[in-house]
Amino acid sequence: MTIVASLQELVEPETAGEPMTGQIWVRSSLRSLRDRLEAVGHPVSAPTVGRLLKELDYALHVNAKKREASSNHPDRDQQFDYIAVQRATFTAAGLPILSIDAKKKELVGDFKNAGQTWSLEPIAVNVHDYPHDALGRAVPYGVYDVTNNRGFIYLGTSGDTPAFAADAIAAWWQTEGLAGFPLGTDHLLVLADAGGSNGCRVRAWKERLQVEVCDRFGIAVTVCHYPTGCSKWNPIEHRLFSQISRNWAGVPPPHLGYAAGFHPRHNDYYWTGRAGHL
Repeated sequence: MTIVASLQELVEPETAGEPMTGQIWVRSSLRSLRDRLEAVGHPVSAPTVGRLLKELDYALHVNAKKREASSNHPDRDQQFDYIAVQRATFTAAGLPILSIDAKKKELVGDFKNAGQTWSLEPIAVNVHDYPHDALGRAVPYGVYDVTNNRGFIYLGTSGDTPAFAADAIAAWWQTEGLAGFPLGTDHLLVLADAGGSNGCRVRAWKERLQVEVCDRFGIAVTVCHYPTGCSKWNPIEHRLFSQISRNWAGVPPPHLGYAAGFHPRHNDYYWTGRAGHL
């Protein structure tokens, strides 16, 4: 295995990303990565590791005046290690690995959307973002297929509820899962944040997941939650959501179906395709 391939294998489980810009970074220091590369037969210097990371599109970040929640918790790193083991196990077995999360809600209508777009004239939008002026509120819920590098967005119009989060996974299985994995696949891994509608303490989500996915389709579901304050390490953040933000940049969605090129099907709005190619 080449040094680049070895480095990618080392940093993949601990890669975090910014959902708006697509920048990615790792938890380990250059010296730590150097030592781990040397342990697998690639003696290299820390500056060389930094150069290789830059070539792999990782960004160097400066110190910021903020601390991650529960960053000193004794079980924090243990949870990351457990997730890495689960991902490796499911990958080796060829089973589905899903990274899920809800994106920021968006008002639909003539509202300012950050970013730039090529046009003859600037697009005129409302001065104020008053909800009563909106045609609706788009609630995008993402399901990122880590195994096949494909994204699935389930678009709601009300709120991000536990039932909505579980229904998005069920919709992914009917639309993508059945066609993308061998017949008889009966187990999938779900990577989720610790909070929100799919949080680790939300019993309504667990119950809905059992009824709408496990019982309905006969699938066993293993759920791994990232530690509190570590949502940026959820792969969907930098693999799917960053691409959606770029796709929406500078263009106010005039109607719900336009929000991200979604297409209505049975009163639902969804998008599916390869992540990074929206």
